[in-house]
Amino acid sequence: MWNLTHCTWRCVTLGALLVFALLTMSLAALPAEPNTTPTFTKDISRIFQAKCESCHRPDSIAPMSLISYEDAYPRRGLIRDRVVSRQMPPWHLDKTVGIKEYKNDRSLSDAQIDTIVRWIDGGAPRGDMKDMPSPMKWPNEQVWNFAAMFGQTEPDLIVRSTPYTQKAGAQDAWWKPSVPTGLTEARWVRAIEIRPGTLKGRKITHHAIARLQQSEANNPAVQQPADADPDNAPAGAATAVNGAAGGGVFMEWAVGKQGEIMRPNSGKLMLPGSRINWDIHFSDGKEDVTDVIELGIYFYPKGQEPKYRQYLELWSAGETDIAPNEVKMTSATRTMSRAGRIESMQPHMHLRGQAMMLEAILPGTSQRRILTYVNNFNFNWHNSYVYADDVAPLLPKGTTIIVTAWHDNTTAKKSNPDPNQYVGYGDRTVDEMNHAWVNVTYMSDEDYEAEVKAREGRLAAAKQAQAN
Repeated sequence: MWNLTHCTWRCVTLGALLVFALLTMSLAALPAEPNTTPTFTKDISRIFQAKCESCHRPDSIAPMSLISYEDAYPRRGLIRDRVVSRQMPPWHLDKTVGIKEYKNDRSLSDAQIDTIVRWIDGGAPRGDMKDMPSPMKWPNEQVWNFAAMFGQTEPDLIVRSTPYTQKAGAQDAWWKPSVPTGLTEARWVRAIEIRPGTLKGRKITHHAIARLQQSEANNPAVQQPADADPDNAPAGAATAVNGAAGGGVFMEWAVGKQGEIMRPNSGKLMLPGSRINWDIHFSDGKEDVTDVIELGIYFYPKGQEPKYRQYLELWSAGETDIAPNEVKMTSATRTMSRAGRIESMQPHMHLRGQAMMLEAILPGTSQRRILTYVNNFNFNWHNSYVYADDVAPLLPKGTTIIVTAWHDNTTAKKSNPDPNQYVGYGDRTVDEMNHAWVNVTYMSDEDYEAEVKAREGRLAAAKQAQAN
């Protein structure tokens, strides 16, 4: 477990898109014996099925398929480079520090990387076709992937932006329509998916933010904390205290992100008359593309209300002002006015973004404790790192949070478009940003202590069962 006040550090990983498909094949993806040369049919194909084919298959978002030996063999040099550098599969945090257990970890293990490297260095043999596993049955890219988890074929509510056409060769565009949700009663949300409406839309959509606009002042469905502080409160809570429109950031999409599934007994609240205010960044797709962004919302059953409300917050890493040929570090702090559990962390930077770290300092201490360190940020993959259930940081009121970002405006950064330019904050891809999207579930001090005690009990029982 990982609990800042009582426990030892552990760490986290899991991949939402593949969780159900891969549970049955974890044993099949074990690496080959170290003294033999692996083959594609017996060893590599199983690793690719478990870790690569979700994207690297026909009609998906990757530039090439890795399903067959004929697909993989000509690209063996590129494959070796990408897996050794841990660029692929895209999981860009430092696995040696901070929390190491994540629900959506899609990274290769050291043993799997070793197997791939030994296969390529050993001549990349095909192997016996009788060893080839059965093909994976992948869902269509445009199906709703969370629906099956709830015994459904689609979300309970789908909210779409209005269409936008991005012309071939056009400058970046920002589309900000506002659309009604159509809700006539308060509902609690247990999962959200977000995506471009078409595969071509994925090629032009840099990111999309869905903000929930709703009036929370004096609404009986909204229970505001007695200690709510408008100067240092979670997004949505502060606006509710001030009597303005609440809700805050509802969900954000960028390449590599699919959505969020709330932990048991937590959720997001939507009120009647609410609206989704879209903030969508489109870039050039080399052809005319018309698309929408789709927001798929899954509700708790009527009458079932979670105990905790979850917020998606933007935690800044400070000002962005980067000189030519400079490696720049910036950081910012914030104090948690309420106890809470951090559910996930997603760095957001642009082409010069290099790394981001999330740290915590407990009340009454001075020790900086690393939660997550994304040391190899890749603009093409905005991963959301979802902490495993019993290691998600439980933090008491008064905890200081530090967000630190590093940008590399030199020729060493391959994605840098021009190291001789000053770079400041901005929406364009060639500008920069430096913040983390952080999902937080806030709770009272009493509930925090109860959550800590319950977690300790679960971990103690698991340890005892393992000993037996």
